[in-house]
Amino acid sequence: MRDLGVLLDDELSMKQHISKVAASCFFQLRRLRQLRLLLGQQVTAQLVSALILSRLDYCNSVLAGLPAATLEPLQRVQNAAARLVLNLSFRDHIKPALAKLHWLPVKSRILYKLCLFMHHVHYKSAPQYLSDSVQSVATASCNRRAGLRSADTANYVKRCTRTKFGERAFSFAGPAAWNNLPKDLQHCSNTDVFKKRLKTFLFQRAFLTD
Repeated sequence: MRDLGVLLDDELSMKQHISKVAASCFFQLRRLRQLRLLLGQQVTAQLVSALILSRLDYCNSVLAGLPAATLEPLQRVQNAAARLVLNLSFRDHIKPALAKLHWLPVKSRILYKLCLFMHHVHYKSAPQYLSDSVQSVATASCNRRAGLRSADTANYVKRCTRTKFGERAFSFAGPAAWNNLPKDLQHCSNTDVFKKRLKTFLFQRAFLTD
């Protein structure tokens, strides 16, 4: 079944969707590679952003919690795009290339989207259905949380789940991503500033830590 351009299989493994996105992106990369010498780095980067990165980011929150092996085709797409923009060979290491372009890896891009959704939830600018799917620690009634010190935090309750599959739901994945943010970032109410600081935080975690 296809919903908003996302291909949903009967097991919600998302493998068919990822395969289709990867195939579409590699098709565009092959076309761009034929023009790379004529376009130059700046124009190539702009086209890659419009034709490739936008596809990787579209509805990528549904990929939360998937194994690295499942996400690998999308990461290969991004790696190939980085090599194209910087005119690198397959022998060149990809991590410095992604860092030079300031591109978050695929897994970090998914976390970015989850945290952005949670930011909108926290500051009351999200759709109601999204807000209703999560509950803040401060308002949770279970275990008398309202009287605990933790009730003063900006964290959200991670819904109980017995399976890894359940951890892919936004009610778990959203709070899990948000709760791992620094407190000063959680308390940043300006969306534009939050997005810049969030990208910096995820970039440092992806490239500047062991």
